[in-house]
Amino acid sequence: MFKLTSLNLNGIRSATTKGLEAWLAAAQPDCICVQEVKAQAPDVEGRFEHLSGLKGHFHFAEKKGYSGVGVYTRHTPSDVIIGYGSSEFDSEGRYVEARFDTPSRKFSIISAYFPSGSSGEERQQAKFRFLDEFYPHLQGLKGQREFILCGDINIAHQEIDLKNFKGNKKNSGFLPEERAWMTRLTTEGGIVDVYRQLEPTATDDCYTWWSNRGQAYAKNVGWRLDYHLASPTIAATARSHGIHKADKFSDHAPLTIHYDFTL
Repeated sequence: MFKLTSLNLNGIRSATTKGLEAWLAAAQPDCICVQEVKAQAPDVEGRFEHLSGLKGHFHFAEKKGYSGVGVYTRHTPSDVIIGYGSSEFDSEGRYVEARFDTPSRKFSIISAYFPSGSSGEERQQAKFRFLDEFYPHLQGLKGQREFILCGDINIAHQEIDLKNFKGNKKNSGFLPEERAWMTRLTTEGGIVDVYRQLEPTATDDCYTWWSNRGQAYAKNVGWRLDYHLASPTIAATARSHGIHKADKFSDHAPLTIHYDFTL
């Protein structure tokens, strides 16, 4: 069984001061994909290069204290791909792909952090440009290899994916265009939302992010923004899941899925 976790750290320094390493030592995932590292290479080297026996591979943003993604793994990748070839978004540290290829199989684990459009119209338009670029990238990848993409997608796909869906229909993260992109990806695009494959109707238990305003966490007024998106053959091996809410390392909760395969 392969245990894979995704977590938006909201800063690696902050998350580790809140007990992340002790939790990883107890939870023992084979791999954890992290987003919003909010650090650069000199900050990570020596201190955060390894966490609880897992070796990290990163894509840092050029802007200090911004974005950044990583894949921490117990297994040595055959290759690590930094960025997905975007002239606009690769400077923002949004994509790292760890490949675990053998003569009989091509397989990748990807950590991705989709842009947020909540700060204003300029960033929302950037988010739409990212989605326009990223869809064909995933389709091309699916044609070449099996993969699991873990990440903060910054989109709640369905009404059951957030508490206050009626009040958020005009807000970034639940806009009709964003939701339509997810529908296209998971229907004609043939990429599987693994959590929804396991839990097609879950509501209150599915949330992975809570605003820091208005006691949203205490009242469980949340959104499902964190996903495992997988090629169909790998998605079919998913057996169980967990969203860890007992400890709070970030404004996101870790999402773990157990897959019936080994590297």
